[in-house]
Amino acid sequence: MVEPQLSVRSAKARDLAHRLARRENRSIADIVERALESYEVREAGREPALQFYARLAETGSSDIDLDDIIRTGRTPHAGLDL
Repeated sequence: MVEPQLSVRSAKARDLAHRLARRENRSIADIVERALESYEVREAGREPALQFYARLAETGSSDIDLDDIIRTGRTPHAGLDL
């Protein structure tokens, strides 16, 4: 099966992709994919983890003590009914 191809008309972009591919010892396709994924995360609306957790801490009411919830919900097992 023939691989899909990406045509880049910018000589600067092509040269940069070739230079990075040689330096990183990766294929040009891998370099372009990684660059586009990085761009998507940075520019297309995905919120970085640090910002997400900071926003969550600001809007959240309080932390939940899971150990306390587990302890209060525990009941002893009566054992086997022989």
